[in-house]
Amino acid sequence: MRKRTKNTLTATVGLGAAAALTATALTWVGGDTADNSALTSAEAAEPGELVWSDEFDGAAGDAPDPANWNHETGDHGWGNQELQNYTESRENSALDGDGNLVITARQEADGSYTSARMTTQNNVEHSFGRVEARVQLPSGQGIWPAFWMLGSDFPETEWPDSGEIDIMEFIGSDVGTVHGTVHGPGYSGGEGVGASYDHPEGGDFSDDFHVFAIDWEPGSITWSVDGVPFNTITSEDVGGEWVYDQEFFMILNVAVGGEWPGYPDETTDFPQEMKVDYVRVYDLA
Repeated sequence: MRKRTKNTLTATVGLGAAAALTATALTWVGGDTADNSALTSAEAAEPGELVWSDEFDGAAGDAPDPANWNHETGDHGWGNQELQNYTESRENSALDGDGNLVITARQEADGSYTSARMTTQNNVEHSFGRVEARVQLPSGQGIWPAFWMLGSDFPETEWPDSGEIDIMEFIGSDVGTVHGTVHGPGYSGGEGVGASYDHPEGGDFSDDFHVFAIDWEPGSITWSVDGVPFNTITSEDVGGEWVYDQEFFMILNVAVGGEWPGYPDETTDFPQEMKVDYVRVYDLA
C-alpha cells in the first residue's frame, strides 16, 4: 500500500458468479498491460489446515488482542502525503462485541484526522498458504483502507527490497473496484505489478462483507474475492527480483488522503468504519 501513486491504466478483470470456467487475468507494470497466467477455475482452490486466526470475539470496546496486533502511530504522511494521525485509542480501533474489529477514521474537532494502523510484526509471521480476511469496507472521497503484508525483515531490509503484498486496497471514491498488487525491487510505487477486480454485480464493495484472499506458493501468488480468483503473478511476471518466498507480517489500516486516493472533500462523511470479521491463515493444501 505504501508509496504508491495512482496508475490509471491498471487492468480490470470482472468475474461474475456465473463466470466461465477459464478466465484470463491481466497484470500491469507501470501502466503497460499484459496477459498473465490463465486461471483455470472460477473458484479458488481449497486451502490447507487453519494455522492461525483472529476472530475478534470479545466485549464491545475491548482492544484488539496485543498478542496478535501492534499499533503503529504517527502523522508523518507515511510516504504518501496522507493526512491521518494513527493512534492507539479505542476511538480508532476496538472490538464491537459482535465479532468484529472496527477501525474508525475520524475527523476531529480541530479538522484533523485520526485512524488506526495495526500490524502482526514479531507476533504472527508466515510464509505460503492462504491469507484471508472478511471485511466490510468504508467509502468516500479520500478514504483508503487496505489489508496487506510486508516482509518480516522490514525495516532492516528497506522497502521495497523487503517486499510488499497488497491483498486488498480500496479507493473509497471508486466503490466498485478493489486492487491487489506486489511491490519489490525494480517494480514499486507506480511500477507495482497487480490487477483490479470489479464487483461482479456492478455493486458497491462497502455495502456488505467480502472475503479478500491470496493463495501463496513459492514463486506464485493468486488473488481472489469471495472465492473468485482474478489474478495470478509468478516470479516471471515481475521484471525484477522475486522477494516473496519468505515470511511476511500482516497489516490492517484505513488511511485518509494520499497521492493515490486524493483528499477528503465536502462529500466525505466521517466517521468511516472498516469492519473486520476475521483474519485467517491456512497452510498450503
